[in-house]
Amino acid sequence: MTTAPASARVVLISAIASGQGKTTVTAALARKLRQQGKRVRVFKTGPDFLDPMMLERASGHPVYSLDLWMVGHAASRRLLARAAAEADAILIEGVMGLYDGTPSSADLAGAFNVPVLAVLDASAMAQTAGAVVHGLRDYGPVDLAGVIANRVGSARHAQMIDEAMRDIPLLGTLARQEKSLPERHLGLVQADEVSDLESLLDGLAGQLDMPEHAWDLFPVTTLAYDPQDETIEPVLKGKTIAIARDAAFAFLYPANIDCLQALGAQCVFFSPLANEAIPPHADGVYLPGGYPELHGQALADATQWQQSILQAHAAQVPILAECGGMMALADELTGLDGATWPMAGVLPGRVSMQKRLAALGPQAWATEHGELRGHAFHYSSLDSSLAPAAYAIKHSTGTQGEAIYRLGSLTASYFHAYFPSCPEAVAGVFNGQERT
Repeated sequence: MTTAPASARVVLISAIASGQGKTTVTAALARKLRQQGKRVRVFKTGPDFLDPMMLERASGHPVYSLDLWMVGHAASRRLLARAAAEADAILIEGVMGLYDGTPSSADLAGAFNVPVLAVLDASAMAQTAGAVVHGLRDYGPVDLAGVIANRVGSARHAQMIDEAMRDIPLLGTLARQEKSLPERHLGLVQADEVSDLESLLDGLAGQLDMPEHAWDLFPVTTLAYDPQDETIEPVLKGKTIAIARDAAFAFLYPANIDCLQALGAQCVFFSPLANEAIPPHADGVYLPGGYPELHGQALADATQWQQSILQAHAAQVPILAECGGMMALADELTGLDGATWPMAGVLPGRVSMQKRLAALGPQAWATEHGELRGHAFHYSSLDSSLAPAAYAIKHSTGTQGEAIYRLGSLTASYFHAYFPSCPEAVAGVFNGQERT
C-alpha cells in the first residue's frame, strides 16, 4: 500500500561539466528561496560529502544523496516523497555533466519526471551559450525548464545570452563572484571551516538575479512510495555504536546514521582530534572518512584516543574504518610535504598522500549478507603487509576495486559504504558476523 502522494516543485540543477558553478548556484537559490519564506530541501546526486555540507547550511536541513544505483530507485523515490511532504521547493544538485555517469543526472531526472535547470559558466562566451544549452537539452533529450547563467560580466552580457536562448528561458543570472566557495584537493572545504559562510551564502543569494515568480514557473511534481520498502529488522537493538565526528572524520552520510538507528543501535559521537577516548560502553566503533592528513600532528598527539582504539581492538569490539578512518589506524601517515606522523598502529602499514587522484567512482562490496554499495575517492595509498580479505568491485566495469582488510574485529578499506543499500551487511559488521 503506497502512502498518500505528496507534491512540491522539484528541479534538478545540472550543467555541461564540473566547474560550471552548480554548487554555488544551488546554494544561492536555496538561500534565496528560504529568504522568500519557502520551505526548502536539497539533495545531492551521487556520492558526495563536501557539497552537502555547504548545501545544508544554505537550506537549513540535512542533505541526502539521490542515486539510481547507490541509493536505488525505490529509496530515492521514498526520500523525494518524504521531502515533498515537508517542503515547497526541492533542489537536486547534479554531479559532473548532465549526461555523465552510469546512471547519470539525466537518468535521475527522467526517472522521477523532474525538470532540469542548467547552470552555464558564461564568463567566456555570449551567443554561443544558446548553442550549448540547446545541445544539452536535445542530446537526451531532457525537460529543460530554464537556465541560470553564472559569472555574467554585465547587463549587456546577460542580454546577449538571453537573446541566444531562443525558446529556453533564461531564469536568472549570477555575476562574477569576488569571493566564492573555497576548495581543496577533494573539492570544497568543509562548511565549518569557513568562518563567514553565512554572510557568503547571503551574499550569493543577493547576487542571484532571479525574479521571485520564476520559481512558480516550474511544474509541481507529485510523488508517493510504498512504506514496506523501508522495513528494517532492528538486529542491533541494545547496541551502542561510537562514531568519530570532527574536522578529521566528517565524511558521514546522514542516511548512514539513520540506518544504524533503524537497525536499533544508539549512536554516540566522539572526537579523536579533541583526544577523546572511545566511550567505554560502546559495542562498536565507526570511523568515517575525512581529512586526517590535515591534522596529522594533532592525531599523533592524541594518545588517549589512540590508546582507546587499541584497547577496543584488543577487546574484539567491531570496528569499521573507511578511507580517512583507515588512514588514522595505520602505523604512520605521510603528508604531501613529506612530514610523517605516527598514527594509532592498529592496521600494519604506511599511508602516503599523493598529488594525483588514486581512485574515483562507485563500487560495491559483495558480502555474505548481500551487496553493500558505495564509492571510493582518495588521494593517498596504503602500503601494508596485510593481505586483503576481499575486494570491492567497480561499477559498472566489474573490475577489481578497493581492498578490504580484516584484522581481528577490524574491517578497513578506502571504500565508503552507503549503509541503507544493504543494512544486513552493516549489521553483520557491527555484530561481528561479516566474515567477507
